[in-house]
Parts: sequence; C-alpha cells; structure tokens
Amino acid sequence: MSQTATTDLGRELVPANAQSRKAFQDQAFQILSSRFEGILDPADRWGLTVILPGPKLHEAVRFLRDDSEFQMDLLLDVTAIDYLEYPGHEEARYAVVYNLRSQRNAARRLRLKVRVEEESPSVPSIHDLFKIANWQERETWDQYGIVFAGHPDLRRLLNHIEFQGHPLRKDYPARKRQWLSTNDPLVDPMVARLKANGFSVLEAPTANAPSVEETDLLGKVSREQRNNVEKQS
Repeated sequence: MSQTATTDLGRELVPANAQSRKAFQDQAFQILSSRFEGILDPADRWGLTVILPGPKLHEAVRFLRDDSEFQMDLLLDVTAIDYLEYPGHEEARYAVVYNLRSQRNAARRLRLKVRVEEESPSVPSIHDLFKIANWQERETWDQYGIVFAGHPDLRRLLNHIEFQGHPLRKDYPARKRQWLSTNDPLVDPMVARLKANGFSVLEAPTANAPSVEETDLLGKVSREQRNNVEKQS
C-alpha cells in the first residue's frame, strides 16, 4: 500500500502517524526554543503550541516557511484570545495565535502564540510572508483591537467603518447598539470596477436612511424626521 498521496500542488503528500507527529513536534520545539526563545504553552493539551516573544515572531515564521526541514507553507489562520477574567490566568490579557501547517507533510503542523499586553496591544505584521495574513490581521484588529505593526492597510474588515470599539473583547457590551449613518466607501469603487469590466449594475445602493424605529431606539433624530422638520419650517 502506498504511503503517499498526490496533493493539489502536484507533489506527494507524506501521511502522518503518531510517531511522525511526535518526531516533528520534538524537532520544531528544539529549534523554536533554541533559536527564537520559544516556550511550550502549558495550556495546550492537543498538539504543539509554542509561545514566542513578539520581536521573534517574524523571523520565526519566515524560518518555518522557508526551511527545507519544516516547509510550513500554509497559514491557516490568525486570530486572538482575550483572557480577561479567565480563571487562573495571570499572564498578558491578550494573545495572538497563528496556525501553520505544511502542504507536503501531514505531520507538520503547529501553533504559535504571542502574548500581548493590554497597555500596548501590538505585534509585528507577517503580511509580507503570507498574503492571506493581510485579511486575517485586519479581521483580528477589527474584532480585538490588536495592532499589527507594519501592516500596509489596517482597516476594518467585518464591522462598519463607523463602528466604535472591538466587539470580541470580553468587556465590550454585547447589547450595545451604535449609530451608523454612511454607506460603505467600497461600494462606489466596486460599482466602477464592475462597469469597467463590462458588467451592468442593475440596482445601485442608495444612501442610508435609518428608519424612525431604529433611531428612536438610539435616541437620535433620523434623516426622515429632519426632512419633515425642514419642510414644516
């Protein structure tokens, strides 16, 4: 029976077993601890998670991606953790987590974690190492407020441009409602691009006009109410 399979990259994928996973984890931890000051995450019970100092992150990710012994060429995700009021947690409030794996060897997968202090929530960007990190870092900043230093375009990705705060922080009020009054500025460029590529835009979005019910809930005056007052005066 063959021990390999062909991947979408046209290369053979080496399958994983318990021995190969353990051998990779031992090798990876030895390198990450000796060269990049990494330590094991005592909270991880399911695999290899190495905690790295923030200044070592970029160099470590580049090494894991490029070294022939590792070939961690797929960044699966970048996300964050807010440990506020987490039982027994005494370290930094936040952590940024990077999930990496190899597309050539199924045993090669690991997680990197960088602790981030509440007073200075910032880590180096790795957008230049993995293109997908551009959007993953934007999403993490949008939701948690963690700055990725060196990111070329750190704008909100999921929340509206007028949104205030970061909704996945533990102290963000879950029932809070916010007044959002303008259209997404990406709409006009998107319509222009569609037309430039030969598409017909059948229905263009109109300017926002929040309903009376919505504005009443927020204690604000709607555009409709303002127009009525102007007509009557």
